Amino acid sequence: MTPNWKSVEEMLIFLGKSLLSLLESLLFTIIPRPRKNVAGEIVLITGAGGGLGRLLALKFASLGSVLVLWDINEDQNEETCKLVQEAGATRVYAYTCDCSRKEDVYSVASQVKKEVGDVSILINNAGVVTGKSFLNCPDDLMEKSFDVNFKAHLWTYKAFLPAMIANNHGHLVCISSSAGLIGVNKLADYCASKFAACGFAESVLAETVAQKQNGIKTTIVCPFFIKTEMFTGVSTGCPFLLPLLEPEYAVTKIIDAILQEKVYLYMPKFIYIMVFLRSILPLKTALILAEYLGVLNLMDGFIGAKKKE
Repeated sequence: MTPNWKSVEEMLIFLGKSLLSLLESLLFTIIPRPRKNVAGEIVLITGAGGGLGRLLALKFASLGSVLVLWDINEDQNEETCKLVQEAGATRVYAYTCDCSRKEDVYSVASQVKKEVGDVSILINNAGVVTGKSFLNCPDDLMEKSFDVNFKAHLWTYKAFLPAMIANNHGHLVCISSSAGLIGVNKLADYCASKFAACGFAESVLAETVAQKQNGIKTTIVCPFFIKTEMFTGVSTGCPFLLPLLEPEYAVTKIIDAILQEKVYLYMPKFIYIMVFLRSILPLKTALILAEYLGVLNLMDGFIGAKKKE
């Protein structure tokens, strides 16, 4: 039989590219990746009124970025705007936006394009959590979880991705959760919405790769619980392996991941091990491990954010 030289050639190219990618990955585990300059980049952060969103805004302000702040709470968002200006930002714009409403997202996005310009770094950070067992979770709260934690990503991508593609320049940042990787007791609706956000971000990444839109970057962030008001009362049964994360630490890691254009960021690193173990361990063994780590009871003391008067 005549050998299929085309197939042999394609196989050699595949092996060569794979080896180079593995060597590159190994190299960047030893030395940090070069960081990109975000001075002058238009950075839009949803849920900027407090918590992680406010800290991200302050950090990007120190890097010389143009800030576009979205939040449903006008007063809190204006407070972030004031803090960012005091931190030295010369261009910062605050918009009141209910990210759970498609029409609101599209309307405010149109304002941003006219008044500020094309967003080049989009950070979907806004989130809500109910913290109730599935059968005790009201339907409207479950719908809100999906509207804010997942559907808002659809509408913001639809609003800002076309300009990124036209400019062949942009960065899509999905702030998901470790609960978007592994199911957690009393977080059924939250986990489902965060799983959806991860899957969506990965799918759009696959589209940009398939269409050779190399200027569009993606970063998917999956942290363990962060010590923000949103998760007041949450505990950990194994603080050595699964510590509750300090907000400042989480933001530093997120910024580093964006600047180094990392695709995945899991915090702490034990989350990588948990995801791997879940895929290979028998279910009974995995549940024994989860019980030992206290994962089944993380939400027992959950209080959550207090409603603003």
